[in-house]
Amino acid sequence: MTSPSHLSNNVQLIKMTWAHWRNAESIIQNFNVLEQEKCESYLIFRSETALSNGFRAFLYFLGIAYCFLGLSAITGRFFRSMEHVVKHTREVVEIDPITNQEITRHEKVWNYTIADISLLAFGTSFPQISLATIDAIRNLGNLNAGGLGPGTLVGSAAFDLFPIHAVCVVVPKGGEMKKIADIGVWLVELFWSFWAYIWLYIILEVWTPNVVTLWEALLTVLQYGLLLTHAYAQDKRWPYLSLPIGRTERPEDWVPEEVASVDHDNNDKFVVDIFSIHSAPSTEYQKVPADENIPEPSGKSSRKEILLEDPNVLTLWKQQFVDIFKVEKSDSRKLDNIYLQLARIVWQSLLAPWRFMFAFVPPYHISHGWIAFVCSLLFISGISYIVTKLTDLVSCVTGINPYVIAFTALACGTSWPDLVASKIAVERQITADSAIANITCSNSVNIYVGIGVPWLINTLYNFFAYREPLGIQNAEGLSFSLLVFFSTSVGCIAVLVFRRLTLGAELGGPRFWAWVTCVYFMLLWIIFVVLSSLRVSGII
Repeated sequence: MTSPSHLSNNVQLIKMTWAHWRNAESIIQNFNVLEQEKCESYLIFRSETALSNGFRAFLYFLGIAYCFLGLSAITGRFFRSMEHVVKHTREVVEIDPITNQEITRHEKVWNYTIADISLLAFGTSFPQISLATIDAIRNLGNLNAGGLGPGTLVGSAAFDLFPIHAVCVVVPKGGEMKKIADIGVWLVELFWSFWAYIWLYIILEVWTPNVVTLWEALLTVLQYGLLLTHAYAQDKRWPYLSLPIGRTERPEDWVPEEVASVDHDNNDKFVVDIFSIHSAPSTEYQKVPADENIPEPSGKSSRKEILLEDPNVLTLWKQQFVDIFKVEKSDSRKLDNIYLQLARIVWQSLLAPWRFMFAFVPPYHISHGWIAFVCSLLFISGISYIVTKLTDLVSCVTGINPYVIAFTALACGTSWPDLVASKIAVERQITADSAIANITCSNSVNIYVGIGVPWLINTLYNFFAYREPLGIQNAEGLSFSLLVFFSTSVGCIAVLVFRRLTLGAELGGPRFWAWVTCVYFMLLWIIFVVLSSLRVSGII
């Protein structure tokens, strides 16, 4: 006979079993709801919502990758136009104090340091700035700021500092070493870069936690002007505003003079080498009459070198459209393989739509490159807007936190121009100034302009519409990312200083130690991405 105590225990066990079963059933039901939940947003056609979430995510990721391809393509055009802007000179007439005769000389309009901070750093950061600004405009009317912009810019800063340094340190070949010539300017740029993230943390956690006021946004933007002024003062060695540090050798030109190489065939009226938007940015070929004044070859070289000066602009512009339908040729013997040739044709077919669009960018010979410069930035803004839409859709169909996407895929893709710019600078200049300045100043631009301008837009609207400050969603997660970034940045800069003291240069050097440094920088980036993603996802 069962005792009352045993009966009571059995009843209790049944109740517990029933409760656990009900909880499991509830979890399964919730999981099924999540599995069946559809993202109702779409990019072009409403019929997209009929596709499975997994297939849609795959298509949207392909779209993002193709947009990044377009960004890298238009960046080549942007660089060429920027180079012509920087090469612009003005005529200066002076009186010789001895002979009293007029002496005419040409001096460059752009200062090296200002060109690095404004044209180079601002231009290569324009995709990130466009994403953040577009996100702010789309968010007008909301009391809280959009999360995509700040997350992208902090993630981009990490990509700039770690992977781009990792690439640049191994670019010099054969043990060649490249060092910073003007340490004083670099220290000023480094100070404002670190201060930018300290300032951002003060806004989010100390001064006005979780909100941004109009005055904070305005002060953020104005600090970009202070960076320009301080860096210029250091370059000119102004008293009381500059560090008493000398500079070593510097390249004579910010952008070295270059020539375009073309094959000369006396049987042809014109010599053509097709411009490829994915060839090295330092090389762009144009259609040139064969009866041009071409220097005689030296040594055993079978190549002819010409310098394109004041070409027929309309002819060049027309040639940009003609070149869309031509397959780029290469002298490489590796391309004799039929499969490689076929792959090259397929690749250039994929690029054809971008090449057609970017052919509308006027030749950079007009107005010293300014028109092409502005048009390139407009194309970059348009592509950035599409990337923003696709990123929203990926977050919608996958459920991935938008900040995680911003820290990873979006930040890496939009930082591609920074990577290209620094790599070109390492290859083409005798010092590391422009390469490292682009990295350092891009991070400053990301905060002072990339975050400052969008916040200024939103705070202005909220101030006049609601008399309220701008709320920052997930400010704790963003602040945590800033702390991680600041900590890992110290490790990165310390290694650069150590290389300068031991090897004599920040970039290049013995291949073994260059690759060790490269791996170390990449590990720092992985640490940042993993910790930041776990934090904003609520896992840590």
